[in-house]
Amino acid sequence: MTALAGEARALLARRTPADPFTTYQEMARALGLQPPGTIQRVAAALEQTMREDVAAGRPMIAALVISRAGDMPRRGFFDLAVALGRFPEDPGQHRAAWQAECAAVFGPRADAFV
Repeated sequence: MTALAGEARALLARRTPADPFTTYQEMARALGLQPPGTIQRVAAALEQTMREDVAAGRPMIAALVISRAGDMPRRGFFDLAVALGRFPEDPGQHRAAWQAECAAVFGPRADAFV
């Protein structure tokens, strides 16, 4: 695991069902990244955590990072989730798959997940 992916995972592991999400920009700031390419570096680190999580049979903790412009992760998250066999190919099913993934990240704590 690269150091950046490990740091990203550690930050995301502190999220709670009461405050589950952070944005790519907030992650870049929390990781101390400076432009240019901050969001791309965050995305690359998150993609690494996704590959590791799927390989280990864990929920993808990267699901907790959402776009500032919307209420879900960026398209690249969904593209990789499909490529890794975690999400269905049909984009119409992506929101439900993502919501289930977020709940799975919190496991038993997901009761408080909104």
